[in-house]
Amino acid sequence: MRTVINAIAGASRWTRPHNEGVVYESWIDRQVREAIERGAFDNLPGAGKPLALSDDPDWWVKSKIATENLEPLLPTPLALRREVERLPETLADVGDEAEVRALVADLNTRIKESYLRPQDGPRIAIGLVDLEAAVDAWRQSR
Repeated sequence: MRTVINAIAGASRWTRPHNEGVVYESWIDRQVREAIERGAFDNLPGAGKPLALSDDPDWWVKSKIATENLEPLLPTPLALRREVERLPETLADVGDEAEVRALVADLNTRIKESYLRPQDGPRIAIGLVDLEAAVDAWRQSR
């Protein structure tokens, strides 16, 4: 009974009642021990350095955004508007006209779908991208 109670209580090491003194290792502890033995935790970035903590409750989110070069999450209409603005940059890396057409068609589909969903706050107008104009601009930039 004690083994069940220890396992339920989250004990990572426990003994069986009929084998007093014999210590059994949990699966998780074994995985961590084996990883340490393999050196999986050696040379991690920031090892041996203090954590850069802050009084700001969102310090970890801001740190993640900064270290991984992420953009802040925007409401869907604003994100779509930003995507339309950056479309020439996005298409500059595309090498195939069919892919350009597919990307612009997908963007237009997402814009149409955003109008069908309920939105909090004021509606933000986003115009559809002219497919042929986007393809022509892509061709000229090459």
